[in-house]
Amino acid sequence: MGNSSLRRHSLRSVFDALFYLVRTGCPWRYLPSHYPPWQTVSYHFKRFCRTGLGTHVYRALRDTERRRVGRDPHPTVAIMDAQSVKTMEESGCIRGFDAHKCVKGRKRHLLVDTLGLPLSVYVTPANLHDTCGARCLLTGLAYCVPHLKLIWADQADPGHQLADWCKTTGGWAFEIVKRMPGVRGWSQQPKRWSIERTFAWLLCNRRLTVDYERNVQTSKTFIEVAFIRLLVARLRPRR
Repeated sequence: MGNSSLRRHSLRSVFDALFYLVRTGCPWRYLPSHYPPWQTVSYHFKRFCRTGLGTHVYRALRDTERRRVGRDPHPTVAIMDAQSVKTMEESGCIRGFDAHKCVKGRKRHLLVDTLGLPLSVYVTPANLHDTCGARCLLTGLAYCVPHLKLIWADQADPGHQLADWCKTTGGWAFEIVKRMPGVRGWSQQPKRWSIERTFAWLLCNRRLTVDYERNVQTSKTFIEVAFIRLLVARLRPRR
């Protein structure tokens, strides 16, 4: 990130500006004047996207939060699902139509631990089938989450083919969480409710209610920034 002695603005102030941006949804040029110039914040954000620094910061905070609540930093169980969101004209080159949700835009594929904290994030056009998105989401995961043993998913994910692929690729068991018999309409499903809460956390940030970004890597990094903001608030010292 360069020599800190030559930096005019601290990385803390840059992150504060990014937190404001993702929470309020304001354009880059509308950042309040008490933050660093928007060009500086944008420059650092692009470096986070290119170098993966945001991912490293988020993973360190996630591990710290798991230790704080008495969990092992390396989870053994995860939950998988996808969320479709609308896009703007600027992001029109990478989008599709999700016929099931009737949404024209992009799809966020998430794998979270039982606390609802993402272990893996992948953004695709909304017309990509969940099975294909799941394979992209889980590819290379064995190195990042070495102790993972079980993945829960909803009934939208075809069971047998994906289960065989999970077993072959990472040695993970794959289990479909079915709805309770006789229940109609929306109901909170055991084991899977934590990922629904994760999607709700994302939609608390106005920048993420619609995908405004031209690049899917930018969308992924903004999701990480939203969770960095959440974890920083949880881990700050209490007075």
